[in-house]
Amino acid sequence: MTPPLHAAQLLPQVYEELRRLAAIRLAADSAGQTLQPTALVHEAWMKVGASGESFADRTHFFRTAATAMRQILVDRARRKLSRRHGGGQSRETWVEDNIATAVPDAQLLAVDEALAELAEEDPRAAEIVELRYFVGLTVPEIAEALNLAPRTVDRHWAFARAWLMRALRDSEGGTGPQF
Repeated sequence: MTPPLHAAQLLPQVYEELRRLAAIRLAADSAGQTLQPTALVHEAWMKVGASGESFADRTHFFRTAATAMRQILVDRARRKLSRRHGGGQSRETWVEDNIATAVPDAQLLAVDEALAELAEEDPRAAEIVELRYFVGLTVPEIAEALNLAPRTVDRHWAFARAWLMRALRDSEGGTGPQF
């Protein structure tokens, strides 16, 4: 029979595997996830290592660490969903990668309709959205193309994003591309 092992002895053996699993798990999490794989493994280590528990083998340690990681993720999810932390509200973020990418036809049509309405209210903002969202130009490239200051482009882009997200949320019940 082998003597029981302590967390400090086992962590170097399973660290990379735990980190890899944490990265996979966190990648599947919702947008806005701020916890990094390394931080998750370290938090789990603090729970497991601080317990002073002995482990029969590498597998026993690995299971205990995995359970600790799960508890950390569940606690974070509960905290996010609590009313005090804005639970029930969705975070809206602008994802740069969505610019000038293929979108479903229904979304493209919804964006086009909303963009036509925006053009009536603010033609410059609509033009900037076309260049940014459909063509994929950067703010400096748009500024140069339209002979505007980059800051002016940023201001129009911020207004247009907010306007379009609200218009799309109102027309589609919250589904639509993120700007």
